[in-house]
Amino acid sequence: MESDSIRQLREAVKLSPDNTPLRQALADALLAAGLAAGAAVEYRAALARSPESVPLKFGLARAFHADGKHSHALVVLEDLVKSEEAPGRAFVLHARILAGIGEVEQAVEQYRRGVERDRSAADADFAKRLGIQAVPPREKPPETVFGADDGDDADEEELVDGRIRQSWQGSDEEPPVEIERPKITFQDVGGMEALKEEIRLKIIYPLTHAEMFKAYGKSVGGGILMYGPPGCGKTHLARATAGEVKAGFISVGIHDVLDMWIGNSERNLHSLFEQARRNAPCVLFFDEVDALGASRSDMKTSAGRHLINQFLSELDGVKASNDGVLILGATNAPWHLDSAFRRPGRFDRILFVPPPDVAARAGVLRLLLRGKPVEDIDCDAVAKKCEGFSGADLKAVVDMAVEAKLREAMKTGVPGPLRTKDLVASAGGQKPTTREWFATAKNYALYSNQGGVYDDILKYLKL
Repeated sequence: MESDSIRQLREAVKLSPDNTPLRQALADALLAAGLAAGAAVEYRAALARSPESVPLKFGLARAFHADGKHSHALVVLEDLVKSEEAPGRAFVLHARILAGIGEVEQAVEQYRRGVERDRSAADADFAKRLGIQAVPPREKPPETVFGADDGDDADEEELVDGRIRQSWQGSDEEPPVEIERPKITFQDVGGMEALKEEIRLKIIYPLTHAEMFKAYGKSVGGGILMYGPPGCGKTHLARATAGEVKAGFISVGIHDVLDMWIGNSERNLHSLFEQARRNAPCVLFFDEVDALGASRSDMKTSAGRHLINQFLSELDGVKASNDGVLILGATNAPWHLDSAFRRPGRFDRILFVPPPDVAARAGVLRLLLRGKPVEDIDCDAVAKKCEGFSGADLKAVVDMAVEAKLREAMKTGVPGPLRTKDLVASAGGQKPTTREWFATAKNYALYSNQGGVYDDILKYLKL
């Protein structure tokens, strides 16, 4: 719920949209109120007008971090800490994220740089977790910290197996991830008919027609990797898949797995798979799976490779059967995922989730308008004005139209229904957020597509 001061700042920004300090003040207020997603929007809008502003870049990084988008924050911070004007707190935040992904040596270095610039940025608890107090300058962190190099890579799997076996013995602790029972089904997903049919064949039909699949020796379970621009409904589709078969749904984010101490990340991952196996049939959904399964050739430490080896082992069901466990992964950057994950038997179906077409956009709009006061809405006409829009973009169109109606209602005291012209006007003020993603994806599809993995992108772009 926004405070009066935030609402006043919003009104001021609307009257003076090019006033960068005013927009920054709104972003700072939103972040302080815990509205990180809204703060990120305002910081980005301000950066569009002042792209070299250090305070705005740091604000955006903080907003991304608070919103759980650590990979986004990392990209901003990697650029920011190169600046001589970067505040000490930017280095400390950079260190936190680096520690979270296992890059502890770099985290220690960045933390020290931050504290040298600004002693008030020091965090005694975080420093203790990094082992800095016991480490003289220029000395490597103690090997009890996640991310320390464990020696020869050839011994990685044996080392990690040993650590994990020891940490799991006698532990019946349930991982802190709730099992959902989604009520939405494919009827609540606009468009995506081809994707739905692929998921039915791979995941749903083996459950609903078990005898038929058993006759052909097909087991129940398997993995599907969905990739495409952000905001196009990958998470929504995964949740609807669980609803279709009335299965449990476990949504896994990187914060549910990654831990800075040796062996804990692998243990967390194993626990999640075990939880899904105990509750089969169950959909185990990994959002931003590239953060957990990044290419091993790009890694500087063995700790990240241990986690990937464990992930591959769990997918293969080496020590426990995955029968009845339906594994879905989603990523915006499949080119960063280790190629071993795409081997048959793991994520053996790779599905491109494009922005919705005209019919699908109309369907999404109808779903978004459910329960709202409407009058003579022509969703097909609105959809034609939204070429390239993602599902998230369409939600923004509806939200902006609703906000415009609320402003009217505040003045007249009478709430009016949404009409086609309201949505068309709102759409005219929006730009599709998918364009930036396709600019990057196009390069991979054209120049790094030896196996034909990204042919669907080329087909969509008509190249």
